[in-house]
Amino acid sequence: MNTSFFRLLNKVDVPYMKMTLYMMGYEDVSSAPTDPVEKTIWTFGRPATMELTHFWGTENDPEFKGYHDGNSEPIGFGHIGLTVDDLYKACERFESLGVEFVKKPSDGFAFIKDPDGYWIEIFDLKGIRQIVNTLA
Repeated sequence: MNTSFFRLLNKVDVPYMKMTLYMMGYEDVSSAPTDPVEKTIWTFGRPATMELTHFWGTENDPEFKGYHDGNSEPIGFGHIGLTVDDLYKACERFESLGVEFVKKPSDGFAFIKDPDGYWIEIFDLKGIRQIVNTLA
């Protein structure tokens, strides 16, 4: 299989938060585990994987005027998520560089802001396992 283009690696619906996570990357998904929890953990462990979050409802809202940063009303696109080797070490580095935090590391993830104010979720595979096990 040609892995030279970006493709959907995994999709996770999170009904209690009314959102869907789309994990995009360059991997051959035929090598992914079939168990949904293990597949999600596998997905986040692939190089150059990006998480896109879609909050449900905006696509059917006649009053919807378009997307913005998604972190205030109306909620739409929310953030991107990036996997790092070690959540706490990465966040120590972000803090030393003066990066603004939305959420300090806990519960397996953190949120920082880019220079334009967009949220970026930071997590590692240990944190992903913790989060995914709560969704299963």
